[in-house]
Amino acid sequence: MSRTVDSIEWDKYQTKILNCKERPNRLIVDDAVNDDNSVVALSQSKLDELKLLRGVIVLLKGKKRRETFCIVRVDDGCPNDRIRMNRVVKSNLRVRSGDVISIEGCQDIQYGRRIDVLPIDDTIQGITDNLFKVYLKSYFLEAYRPVREGDTFIVRAGIHPVEFKVIKTDPSPYCIVAPDTVIRYKGDPIKREKEEVSLNEIGYDDIGGLRKQLAQIKEIVELPLRYPQLFQAIGFKPPRGILLYGPSGAGKTLIARAVANEIGAFFFLINGPDIMSKLAGESESTLRKVFEEAEKNSPAIIFINKLDAIAPKRERTNDEVERRIVSQLLTLMDGLIQRSHVIIMAATNRPYSIDPALRRFDHEIYIGIPDVVGRLELLCIHTKRMKLADNIDLAQIANETHGYVGADIASMCSKAALQQIREKLDVIDLEDNTIDAEILDSLIVTQENFRFALCQSYPSALRKSFITVPTTTWNDVVGLTNIKRQLERLVKYPLEYPEKFLELGMLPSRAILLYGPSGCGKTSLVKAIANHCQMKLISIKGSQLLTMSSNQSEINVYDIFVRACELAPCVLFFDEFDSIFKARGDYNYNTDRFVNEMLTEMDKMTENTNVFIIVASNQPDMIDTSFFQSGRFEQLIYVPLPDEHSRMDILKTLLIKSPVDKGFDMNFLAGVTNGFSGADLSKICQRAGKLALYESIENKSQLMICRRHFEEAMKLARRSVNDNEVQKYEIFASKYNDIISSNQDLVSVNNQDQNRSDDDNLYKQTKE
Repeated sequence: MSRTVDSIEWDKYQTKILNCKERPNRLIVDDAVNDDNSVVALSQSKLDELKLLRGVIVLLKGKKRRETFCIVRVDDGCPNDRIRMNRVVKSNLRVRSGDVISIEGCQDIQYGRRIDVLPIDDTIQGITDNLFKVYLKSYFLEAYRPVREGDTFIVRAGIHPVEFKVIKTDPSPYCIVAPDTVIRYKGDPIKREKEEVSLNEIGYDDIGGLRKQLAQIKEIVELPLRYPQLFQAIGFKPPRGILLYGPSGAGKTLIARAVANEIGAFFFLINGPDIMSKLAGESESTLRKVFEEAEKNSPAIIFINKLDAIAPKRERTNDEVERRIVSQLLTLMDGLIQRSHVIIMAATNRPYSIDPALRRFDHEIYIGIPDVVGRLELLCIHTKRMKLADNIDLAQIANETHGYVGADIASMCSKAALQQIREKLDVIDLEDNTIDAEILDSLIVTQENFRFALCQSYPSALRKSFITVPTTTWNDVVGLTNIKRQLERLVKYPLEYPEKFLELGMLPSRAILLYGPSGCGKTSLVKAIANHCQMKLISIKGSQLLTMSSNQSEINVYDIFVRACELAPCVLFFDEFDSIFKARGDYNYNTDRFVNEMLTEMDKMTENTNVFIIVASNQPDMIDTSFFQSGRFEQLIYVPLPDEHSRMDILKTLLIKSPVDKGFDMNFLAGVTNGFSGADLSKICQRAGKLALYESIENKSQLMICRRHFEEAMKLARRSVNDNEVQKYEIFASKYNDIISSNQDLVSVNNQDQNRSDDDNLYKQTKE
């Protein structure tokens, strides 16, 4: 009986896996950690199994009878059945990530007497002088490098990398380039062979900060295209679609191109706005042609960019063309079920705007904003072709680039390189079409260039006015020690010790209400905790969300929470919460729907514990009672008026840079300002400073703030919070059984009530 093609392919795959297990010299290709053209990495246990020593030269055999020689190093993070190599080595072996190669020790390789190398023509445009001194000499002096005839290698000197090819070696066909080896580079540049893969093509090693997502995509896309027999053997249909969503510039299109290049599949790009046509039926015809071509050239990837532009929600659009395109796209996706070797990838930064019927992708993967480790990976990727100065600290730059996506970091690196070029313009002849190689060798990007680029760049994720990176520190918030400690426990501990909460089997508190009199530092506390935890702050005023358009207010709330999930970990801060989220029933229907949407979004936050919702209010009794149910505002923190000791600290902070008379007793001012908030004290200090300034100008005397200026300022001072309001906050705390963040603060408030009459008398005497 004749065997089918699929069964034969399945046997080949089984044989390859068995060979890797039974033959220890058969290894699976993996991406390299470092980017050295002459080095591959193995685990120490695999080296011991192969009886190889670190630093020896090994022979690697790939596809199409291709061979090359490399130096083997130890990588403890490399799996036992894999070998790590960069794209230069993979190109020389004609393999890709996931392919299998063989490795064996090499004993007969000799030192070379002479090698001939020539550059690839498409990599030396604009460079003609002194290639040996700038590129080849520095490259081969770094280490003893094994080379083989026909191999290519890339040299990064200056800002422009150049690719070379080994034409001939003596002895032939391979040797080791030593310091006394003659390197000849005379001749015309050569053209790239058709079967050669350009080393400048996008690959997996061009993607940083998305290791988890990239591993998922490899499983979803590579396995069905390269080994469809796996799914046929198990009797399960392979995945046919994947949706990538996330902020613009995060790398969605880059991932699709990298996957297509790595697995060698045809890549069909559909830009959403490009296929739109006013002619009836033309847009649908374009879609059908793309799917037909993909089926003919399988394995293939159809990538739809900006999916929301061609497939919006049909109930919200009046355009008949968009409705027909959505219907056609649904029909074509359903037809792919019977087709093989074709996968649809789509990308959008507005997944909630796509027609719900199109959310039938097998997998949806979020491509988000990278963390500090991801930003460091991206910086290493975008600077690997740069010539960097010794004082470059990429880790520090990564810490200062909050909210930057891959496109932002690429733009920042480009601006840093451009600034270095701008500094060398005085020695560059702009009228000449070529640039001397020595000038290129002097182009070194410094830390100052990156500092300049940071000042000129702004992360795309923070371009909306309500998203900031706060600069307020704990030192800027005077007093409130116990409240600071409680906020640190509620926000910082879940970020630093998530395993402790998992061990406890409980989720951390995600919603906090700060309430108290105006001017007591609620907003400053939120900014300080966000800065202390190195998180982004999304600050929203309640009135910014309300609009006159129908349903737009609910959409604004939804958008805010979507953006918070994208920026996680972050603090979502609603100031003046009581201004719009009032009790339902007493207001119009639109406001009730607005409150309902807010409650719904808060309930969804249980899945994302790295988004902390903090709200501030000076009228907590006006807020809808549903917000105080279990699972919403889990912590209520009262921020009281400052006591005498806190008022003293506030005054010292406000006047730290002011020329105050040394004989002035600040305890006197702190004693007579009982019941004053921090904002009230700030007004008193400003008024006293202005009086001293006017007096200095008119009398032409030295500027000095004295006691008489403070006494004059106190005559116009007024408390912004009266006793009835303070009592109202205490009643609210007892109503909801609030655990006040500082028992001492509550005691101090009670002490203020007991001594308020004496202080008021002293205050009246001062005014008189």
